[in-house]
Amino acid sequence: MNHSNLHIKRWKHVILMVIIFQLCTNIYSNNNVKEVVAKRGDGIYVLLRRHNLPSAYFSEFVELNKGKLGKNNTLIAGRKYKLPTANTTTVKPAAAETKTYPIFGKDHEDVTIKSSELKGAVYYLVAGHGGPDPGAIGKYNGKRLCEDEYAYDVTIRLAKKLIEEGATVYMITRDPNDGIRDESYLKIDRDEVCYPNLKIPLNQTKRLRQRKDAVNKLYLKHKGQYQRMVAIHVDSRSKGNNIDVFFYHDKRSDSGKKTALSLQKTFQQKYKQHQPNRGYKGTVTARNLYVLKYTYPVAVYIELGNINHYRDQQRFIITNNRKAVANWLALGLSNNFKGR
Repeated sequence: MNHSNLHIKRWKHVILMVIIFQLCTNIYSNNNVKEVVAKRGDGIYVLLRRHNLPSAYFSEFVELNKGKLGKNNTLIAGRKYKLPTANTTTVKPAAAETKTYPIFGKDHEDVTIKSSELKGAVYYLVAGHGGPDPGAIGKYNGKRLCEDEYAYDVTIRLAKKLIEEGATVYMITRDPNDGIRDESYLKIDRDEVCYPNLKIPLNQTKRLRQRKDAVNKLYLKHKGQYQRMVAIHVDSRSKGNNIDVFFYHDKRSDSGKKTALSLQKTFQQKYKQHQPNRGYKGTVTARNLYVLKYTYPVAVYIELGNINHYRDQQRFIITNNRKAVANWLALGLSNNFKGR
């Protein structure tokens, strides 16, 4: 055999070995694709997160499981699904996106969208009172504490947190210049408006109807999506009543009750974590309230505490406490969305 034929034969042998190696690698990879069983209430994002995979793997998951998914890429409980792995995907987590929302104020208006965990969720946030009605008024160290200002600050912090997780959020009660505020004593004003820019009436019935109409009009725009209305207030009782954050829902709404229970459970867990010896006694109750009864989306009504009680007032005047309450509310709403 001449040298030319020997050289060709050797190259054919090398090529054959490479092909065999690639086939073996593909067989090994396919055999090691992890399969998991979907639980009741699971969505793709929930399943990915449970197995420590970022939401950027959504498209790859759908591709891997063609023919196994329900309508609109829903998961079917009890069915096995393949998870993306390093051997089956080259997807990289998407770069964080930053959007500007002037309503949050100059120091907070640039919002980084950190995840798509709440993509598809729509929230209508209604801070209590506002405009000509300050709501309940308490006093602390000679300073007046107005319900509408503190409810608004927690609500707008909640809005930002939900947007960071990919939700669509409407602030129904809006202040053109307050934004998120870090002071202990929040300045009292009367310039709040109702979405999109309506003057808030003093008459309570007209005010509630105005907010209901704003929410219901937006609801029709997003019909078919997951939607929640959240009303946030501050209670007013005697100075001797120390209360925890508690929740109301419409008696006819099982979904409203489920949302409220999800929020309550989150607060129970957080109090156990941060104040293990304190306990948490916030309740979930059905109540015949106008905003719960007449708004189209599933609704929950939240009381943050007693504006006249010294310890509850710490929940309002300490900035980090307002931030924590907003974060816990966001987590509870997120858990409800993922477990729907």
